[in-house]
Amino acid sequence: MTKNNKKSRVYFKTFGCRTNMFDSQVMMNKLDNFEITNDENNADVIVINSCTVTNNADTTVRSYVNHINNNTKAKIFLTGCGAHTKGEDLFKDEKVFGVFGQSEKQKIDKLLQSDTAFYELGDLKFVDKSIIGEFIGKSRAFIKIQEGCNFRCNYCIIPFVRGDARSMDEERILQQVSKLSSNGFGEFILTGTNVGSYGTGSNTNIARLMKRMSQIRGVRRIRIGSLEPIQINDEFKEILDEPWLERHLHIALQHTSQKMLKIMNRRNHFKQDMELFELLRDKNFALGTDFIVGHPGESEEIWNEAVSNLKLLPLTHLHAFSYSKRDKTVSATMKDTISGDVAKKRLHQITNIVEHKNYQFRLKHNKNLDILVEHKTKNGLYSGLDQYFNKITIQSNEDLSGNWITCNDCIVKDKYNYVQI
Repeated sequence: MTKNNKKSRVYFKTFGCRTNMFDSQVMMNKLDNFEITNDENNADVIVINSCTVTNNADTTVRSYVNHINNNTKAKIFLTGCGAHTKGEDLFKDEKVFGVFGQSEKQKIDKLLQSDTAFYELGDLKFVDKSIIGEFIGKSRAFIKIQEGCNFRCNYCIIPFVRGDARSMDEERILQQVSKLSSNGFGEFILTGTNVGSYGTGSNTNIARLMKRMSQIRGVRRIRIGSLEPIQINDEFKEILDEPWLERHLHIALQHTSQKMLKIMNRRNHFKQDMELFELLRDKNFALGTDFIVGHPGESEEIWNEAVSNLKLLPLTHLHAFSYSKRDKTVSATMKDTISGDVAKKRLHQITNIVEHKNYQFRLKHNKNLDILVEHKTKNGLYSGLDQYFNKITIQSNEDLSGNWITCNDCIVKDKYNYVQI
């Protein structure tokens, strides 16, 4: 699509997880007849890659759609998980011009040229075969290795919008990594809906994939998205001492009360979770987890048990959020709901606990930090992440964007470390 022989400008707004970030990069790399812009106010077309994991995610996307409609004349297209839950309503209300599912993103160049409004969700069985050579505006590369989830946690809507677990072809993944490493990328983040399920039903798994990735020239560090505790098996434990493996693992517990784990239909058990976390702590890993507060049935007794157990865990990072009722899920039909005020209070309580744990961890691990500098901040400083997934703020007169630096004695601040070069 052109205007006066000039390419129309496209702005991508990405909400949610790393999988969406990868999908947005795929779409950017598939555009031949458009120009990408980083300024939404300068865009002729806006592609919204949406998230629907919570009600708040849906609300945020809808608010953004309204903002664009009220402030620009851009043509709006909606994709991502929200296309499956809110796309039809937004399309019927003529809030968006086009809606397309994740399986249709390969056709984005053609879709954006459409003169007719459309609603094309595609299917939930596709396997992504995209290979991209550049991550626009990024110093780290996201590699999607699988899609979908076979778990059926009672609260989760994601299997309904991403489908069952299926894995990308291993040789294609390695080809992707090789291409990106030859273009200067040294850190790779494995992402997907349920990353640890990679290779299910085949003769490979995530540990074997990572071993092969590590042998590609230029690969310096491999990070992993969220893992389930049961996915850290004996074969995975064999790679824990490898120098290329990030020293931070995000292991999704979702709760620390055994009673609540049963209510949620989770597969993990706190006693085994504790043993696993202690093993990883002894190997000097920083450890993160997801935690849902305010799920139906979270009584005061259950909450007190959860907090006591949480204090025992050697956690350093926390992705905590209040339960959000999602239609079509089992939890949506449960009684004994928890008020928003109570959930908010509980959220602050565990956040404060883990922030203190993180501070103590950084006091102990503030030397020999291997940092990939990501970008320059608005206040003129640089920002990056170390091998423990902790934020580092850097003051330098040199342009450090995309560089690797080593900090031998970082200053520990409340929520980040600081180094001056």
